[in-house]
Parts: sequence; C-alpha cells; structure tokens
Amino acid sequence: MAGRESSQGTGRLLTGVAWLVLLLGLWLWGREVTDPRLGTSAPTTGDIAAVGRPPEVRLPRALRPLGDARPQRVDIPSMGVQAPVVARGLDGRGAIDPPPFDQPGVVGWYAAGAEPGAVGTALMVGHVDTETRPAVFYRLSTVKPGDTVRVARDDGRIAEFTVDDVQVLPRDHFDARQAYGVRERGRAELRLITCGGTFDHATGSYTANVVVSAYLTGTGR
Repeated sequence: MAGRESSQGTGRLLTGVAWLVLLLGLWLWGREVTDPRLGTSAPTTGDIAAVGRPPEVRLPRALRPLGDARPQRVDIPSMGVQAPVVARGLDGRGAIDPPPFDQPGVVGWYAAGAEPGAVGTALMVGHVDTETRPAVFYRLSTVKPGDTVRVARDDGRIAEFTVDDVQVLPRDHFDARQAYGVRERGRAELRLITCGGTFDHATGSYTANVVVSAYLTGTGR
C-alpha cells in the first residue's frame, strides 16, 4: 500500500505541473509582451472557490521597479499564507521543478526569470493540495483584485504587490503568452500559479490553472 501511495503521489505531481513546460521558451519574449488579451475569469470546481473580477476596483499606480534581489518569503494576508520561498529551475523534461511534494507549505520561484520587484514578470508556483491535505496555494482562487502580496527579499526590502487580475485558464489550448506575458512594459510584475478546475482521476491531473497577476505598488522593510 505504501508503494502504491508513493507511486500515485509521484504521478500526480508530475502531471500536475507538466503544463509548465510552456515556460521553457517564455523568457525569450515574455518581457517584451504588452497588453495581452485577458481571459475570462470563471468559477472553478472541486476543492477551490469561485473567482472573478469585481467591477470598478480602484487600483494604485505602479511603483518603479527595484533592483535584483532573491525572494525569501511570500505573505498573502487575504489567504493567511506566510510561506518560505525556494529557487527552482527546470527539470529534465523542460518543466519548472516545483517544491518537493513532501513540502506542501513551500512556494517555488523560477530563478531563471525575473526577481520579484525587479522589472519583468516573476513566477511563483505552489501546490494546491497533496494526496491527503491542502497545500500552500489551496485558497489562491479566493484572492481578489486589490489584495496585497508581499515578498521579502534578501536585500532586506519588502516588495509589495497589488493583485489586478485572477484567471482560471483551462489546460486545453493553454495560452502561455496570455498567462505570463508582461502586461505593461517597464513594470515589476508577479504571477502566482497553481492547479485549478477539477481533478481528473483518469489522467491524474487538474483541468485548469489558477493564475493570479499582480504588480509592484510599494516597498517596506
């Protein structure tokens, strides 16, 4: 039984993040993409709540990007999340190597991309659940435009981001440019990504991805 559970967990992990292979070529053009068309926010099903963009949300102005510094912790007050961040690269198949499946409270940062707070789009990924319990981004789809995301950096500064969009993007015909492309040239942007939709037991993967977009609006220490 222990071996079977281990095998199922490994398979679910691999299929749950395989879609990130699309990022392999993203950084060749991602920082140059502006004004991508927005997807339609739609309710998710299964173990995470419905999301959507509230009308007439007043958002603050973007702050000038900071210099480079590596992230150490991410805080999302509306979710009650305070999580350590670890640098991740690509695995042998060209997909982002996520945090180990036995560390569900850890967030992975794609270290080959932008640093959070620096110009460009910084990517952070986290598991939505494990075989037995919720994980760090279980409630990611409950985040709303106007919410704050804080990233503690190793230069002692806190990069404060404001959420401006939440999308649930089906895996079928997934558009990496739409999800990860820079929204406005010259800004420091952040994407928080996890699985969404329903879990398909036949394929061992979720049917969609939750993508939270935010941009730098403040700093602290």
